[in-house]
Amino acid sequence: MSSTSQKHRDFISEPMGTKEVTELAGIGPTLGKRLCDEGFDKAYVVLGQFLVLKKDEELFVEWLKEVCNANRKQAGDCYGCLKDWCDAFL
Repeated sequence: MSSTSQKHRDFISEPMGTKEVTELAGIGPTLGKRLCDEGFDKAYVVLGQFLVLKKDEELFVEWLKEVCNANRKQAGDCYGCLKDWCDAFL
């Protein structure tokens, strides 16, 4: 596994609960606001979309780029965070 940020490690270290969308790796205040404006206000709502897209990296990254104008790195970090969380908890 590639090196991960502290934010990533913190996120995957515990159940999701009602974590804010900005607690996802790769999602800062600006992208978080854009996601909230589109109805993705909690990390578990983004997880739902991740699962709807069958955990497919290409589909998820493209979706995140479209919905909140994330760049490739931000979207990839978010994908990795959700994938690792799923591997740990699902």
